[in-house]
Amino acid sequence: MSGQGPVPAGIDQNTPSAARMYDYALGGKDNYAVDRIVADKVFSLAPEMPLMARQNRAFLVRAVRHLAAEAGIRQFLDIGSGLPTQQNVHQVALEVAPQARVVYVDNDPIVAVHGEALIAAADNVAFVRGDLREIDKVLDDPELRRLIDTGRPVAVLLVAILHFVPDSEDPYGVVARLRNAMAPGSHLVISHVTSDPEPGRTAGLAATSTRAGAPWVARTRAEIMEFFGDFELVEPGLVTAPEWRPGIGGKVDPARMWVLAGVGRKR
Repeated sequence: MSGQGPVPAGIDQNTPSAARMYDYALGGKDNYAVDRIVADKVFSLAPEMPLMARQNRAFLVRAVRHLAAEAGIRQFLDIGSGLPTQQNVHQVALEVAPQARVVYVDNDPIVAVHGEALIAAADNVAFVRGDLREIDKVLDDPELRRLIDTGRPVAVLLVAILHFVPDSEDPYGVVARLRNAMAPGSHLVISHVTSDPEPGRTAGLAATSTRAGAPWVARTRAEIMEFFGDFELVEPGLVTAPEWRPGIGGKVDPARMWVLAGVGRKR
């Protein structure tokens, strides 16, 4: 890691990790040289990427705060949660509603190490080692079932995760099964890299990242909208991350943002 300390068991230091690259973009220390090398290649072509990572994180915080404070949500399922940083989901939710319950899900070994620390921090926080692409297995996990009552409204967070699932792995089918499992009154939170502003440039960046071992795919606004199915988008709809109920994160030119964000509600 960029800091000191032993390498946790099961960590591959030779293959870039999306979670660790995101941590690097946010200024964190839980990353390795391979992550920084790949990230720097992408950042050299798109210097706005670290800013987009920060704005994506700020959107997550605003969405969780809105759902806890205004929508009355008391259950949060964060799939593809990534490494802990400032203002994690449980911290934001519990500040508003101390009775809220939060389950983090991720398949990255280093995220799992930090997830265990989160479990120790609060009784109503859990971590599940799982993969979005195996959503049925995730939803049946005993630890998730211990805290999350799927018969009641839940906020499912798919923040900056779906662009790591190519069409060949049926992301739309996965999210459809997830939506079907959610009770009425539940909310689906999504952010996703979009190719709309500069399709050619975005494709080049994705290709560079893929060649370096960290593949992702950008999608159009219409393609991202499909993930919400028949859920009703809450205002202001699907917009760039800094435009979604702006408050924290500072003013940013939306034209510089390739991340679309939105929250949908199941009727």
